[in-house]
This record gives sequence, structure tokens and C-alpha cells, in this order.
Amino acid sequence: MKNFPISSSEITPKQVYLSRRDFIKAAGVVAGSVALSACGIAPNVVDPVSTENSVQPTEMIEKVNTFEEITNYNNYYEFTTFKEGVAPLAKDFETSPWSVEITGLVNNPGQFDVEDLVKKYQPEERIYRLRCVEAWSMVIPWMGFPLAKLLTDVEPTSDAKYVRFETIFKPSEMPGQRQPLYPWPYQEGLRLDEAMNDLTLLATGLYGGELPPQNGGGIRLVVPWKYGFKSIKAIIKIELTAEQPETLWNLIAPNEYGFYANVNPEVQHPRWSQRTERRIGEFSRQDTLMFNGYGDQVAHLYEGLDLSINY
Repeated sequence: MKNFPISSSEITPKQVYLSRRDFIKAAGVVAGSVALSACGIAPNVVDPVSTENSVQPTEMIEKVNTFEEITNYNNYYEFTTFKEGVAPLAKDFETSPWSVEITGLVNNPGQFDVEDLVKKYQPEERIYRLRCVEAWSMVIPWMGFPLAKLLTDVEPTSDAKYVRFETIFKPSEMPGQRQPLYPWPYQEGLRLDEAMNDLTLLATGLYGGELPPQNGGGIRLVVPWKYGFKSIKAIIKIELTAEQPETLWNLIAPNEYGFYANVNPEVQHPRWSQRTERRIGEFSRQDTLMFNGYGDQVAHLYEGLDLSINY
């Protein structure tokens, strides 16, 4: 199956993003969604960062989902299991100010204000596919910076092998956390080499604006080659560890949700096939790509690993 990784022309330089943001503010979000109506995705592009001399790809054109779709169809069990009900429940959730604590096997632990991180790392636009384990998908224009930049600055020690993430626990504002059905707070994890891959993003916004609370504000993880539940929202803690961390869905149903959760059409969920997906806003189904189409950038991370077992 052919891979269609993100290309350099899918990454918006900061000056272009600022101009687009001003346009969106002036014309409104709906007009902004038209301005971002399509993204080109070309195969065999290895460098997803450089914006110089980029060529507009022509191999495959994918429509970016609208702002309304992205912000009104959300899996966020901390609020509710009803996707269309998340946005109304999250509208008053406070996402600013927001800070992230980094601890564990690092030389420079600390508490980091998201506003300071944004100033330091200068977020860029990344248009990524999102593939949910439930076999639906979107294409989303995130704003963010590579997690690797932050991890490099905190300096993982030689013993660090994994990165653990934890969501805020605030049942007074997140009614879903009042239900004892899940082992709150939400926690997720990556291998350190996965976390250091340039595609792995800490998202601070979307569609040229702030990150809405229903989409994971104040700050969230985006790992585009993995099923969406790996991209943990509303992060307040990042811990570097020597041992593989526990993750919420793997704790609940280890036979259904593995630690890796790489998009893999060859390994079906116990209750449904993963070979196809439905893009939100469309009626027809399309083939699911291995690693969600990002194999050129990430397949080397799993050489020698049996992905039918390490799912």
C-alpha cells in the first residue's frame, strides 16, 4: 500500500501563518475554513520541517475538515462519551493560563507555562490526518511545535526510555471524570524515540487560532501515525521513565488497545475491521493506510518488531 507522508509544503511558515490568522479573524472562521480547504500530500518526502524551496505536491489532494466538524465531533470522555455533546460541556473549561510539569529522568525538570513555550518554540501549522480507532478520520490543521524541542531542552538522562503523559484531573469542570468507570486521570505513553520523532507535535492551536477546550486546550499531544486515543489532551504532566508506562485504554481493555496503537489496516480491532475508514463530512469509505500514511518517517522505528503482536 502506498504511503502519503506529510510534505514540507504542508507546513506553514510563521509569517504566512500570522497573515492567515489575521485574515481568519477579519473574515470569520467559516471563511477561514475555505482558505484552508485542501492540502496536498506527496509521497517520498523525507524532511517534514524545511519550508524552503518546497514544491506543491500533486499526487494526492485531501480536503481539510471544517472548523465546525473539528470542534463539534470530539472523543473526550472527561466530559462525555457523546461526541456531539463535548463542545457544549467544555465551553467554559478554563484553558488559560496553563502549565506543564516535566519530571522524571531529566536533567532539567520544571514547571513550564504554555504561553512561554509558545513564545520560545514559535508554533507552526501542521496539517495532519487523524485516524480514530473507531474507523473514522479527519484532516486537521494544527498549530504546534515538535515535542522533541522541549525534550531536548529538559535533557533526558541515559536511563530514560519512555515518556508518560497525564491529563488534568478536574471533575468540577469535567463531568465525565465524576464517573468511576475509568481510571482517571487519563494517561498515555510513548517510547522516547517515538516522542523525539519530528512528526510528534505538542499542539497549542488549530485553524490559525487558539486550541479550543473540546480539542485538548491548553496543550495536547498529536501523534499522527497512531490511533487518536494516543494523542492525549489537556496535558499537565510529562514524565520521563525507564519502564513502559501504563496507559488508560490498555488498562481497561488490553486485548483491544495495545501500547503502540499504530494505525495498521492489517490488524483488526476485535470488534471491527481497520481496513477502511469514513472521513467525517463524507459518506463513502476509503482505504486506511499503514501508519496512517506516514510510514516513510516512522516505519524505521519498528524494524524487527512484530506489529501483529505489538499492536
